[in-house]
Amino acid sequence: MMISIRSLSKSFYTPEGKTIQALRDCSLDIASGSFPVFIGKSGSGKTTLLKLIAGLEQPDSGTVEFPAVQDGGNVLKLGFMFQDPRLLPWLSVEQNLSLAFPPAKSKAEKTAIRNEITRILSLTGLTERAASLPHELSGGMAQRVALARCLCRNPAVLLLDEPLCSLDTFNRLHLRNELEKLRQQLGFTVILVTHDIEDAVFFGDRIFLLNEGKLDGEISIPLKRPRDYRSAEFHEHCRKIESTLIGQ
Repeated sequence: MMISIRSLSKSFYTPEGKTIQALRDCSLDIASGSFPVFIGKSGSGKTTLLKLIAGLEQPDSGTVEFPAVQDGGNVLKLGFMFQDPRLLPWLSVEQNLSLAFPPAKSKAEKTAIRNEITRILSLTGLTERAASLPHELSGGMAQRVALARCLCRNPAVLLLDEPLCSLDTFNRLHLRNELEKLRQQLGFTVILVTHDIEDAVFFGDRIFLLNEGKLDGEISIPLKRPRDYRSAEFHEHCRKIESTLIGQ
């Protein structure tokens, strides 16, 4: 087990004093190397759950624990990929990636960081765009840079907050395939939140349904990888999830 979530709840308060219950008593375990997906309508608590796992928000009650890390005394490295790339517009692709590293204190450290950035650029197919500024990139290319920046941390867990939602069909399919290849190659755990059923079925081992902040069901996806989004089996799983969501 890599992540243990127990009785997790989170509320927010509007300026008018209204309480919004974003997450309600959620409990589950996430195994190392797995790819769980959380799907639900807007406002169902998906992003709140992801931020609680990342430590970007603190829960009202409940816990998020990393048992293996706690036993070994190590720090678990997380990568967080948002809906938009969040690149600094005045920096090149290579310079944006350099922000993922701590400041180098010696010439040897500078060389090591430069070599690692070169490796990540090659791994993500960005070598030829290293000197490009963000405004010179397509939406799909910018998201690939955001993914590369996450990989610079050598994460054990990659958290994805609907990173494909703003892309056109071609870039969406391309980045899907690239992400799946990288996951298989590097072996990290991935947690995705999305409202897109096809993305959920393409990626997920287990799909958790979120409804008004509560876990409202789980569907296992036993399809072999890489998954063919054109297959009858793929679309059968999509229809199953769609009918479940509509029935909520």
